[in-house]
Amino acid sequence: MSDDRYQTILLFGAPGAGKGTQGKILAEIPGFFHMSTGEMFRNIDINSDIGKIFYSYSSRGELVPDDVVIRLWSQTIHAYTTLGIYKPRADMLILDGLPRNVAQARLMHKYINVLKIVHLKCDDKEEMIKRLARRALKENRPDDAREEVIRRRWDVYERDTFPVLAHYPKHLVTEVSAVGAPALVLSKVLDAVAPIQDTHFKNPLANELK
Repeated sequence: MSDDRYQTILLFGAPGAGKGTQGKILAEIPGFFHMSTGEMFRNIDINSDIGKIFYSYSSRGELVPDDVVIRLWSQTIHAYTTLGIYKPRADMLILDGLPRNVAQARLMHKYINVLKIVHLKCDDKEEMIKRLARRALKENRPDDAREEVIRRRWDVYERDTFPVLAHYPKHLVTEVSAVGAPALVLSKVLDAVAPIQDTHFKNPLANELK
């Protein structure tokens, strides 16, 4: 592999589009490694140097600077490779939750080679807001179910995250409808990502069979 960066597929979409759901399903397929940045933030070690910096902002309700977020991410993904959880030469990285803005996309360029962006799209904003509220209640996160919280997340997405799509070449973006049963959405996601995996990794089971 000539490019030493992590070979990456981005799962992109508004809050509630199903990025985490699709990522978890793909993670069960040999040759895909799913990394959810939401889980990374929830599992951060606040006693580590980077964790202390991160917590110093988040505990005050302030936005964590982009360079701190990307540094945390790069340290986390490096730890996964060191532990053998993620094997960059055998696994396609499925990333959801980053980059969250254009500045982060620029910072991540030295780490990831984006081969495909799957844009999980839903034009019915109100339906997506209802979906988020149901999910928050199901996961016992009542604060996240409040409509004003959800709408604020949508505002941040539309202002900061959606422009990330325009940062990458159009030919990398495949739009997939986020509406419908997860299996139906998955079939369309696989149509987009399976050829990418096949081109770059050929036989994802090769290392397992040695």
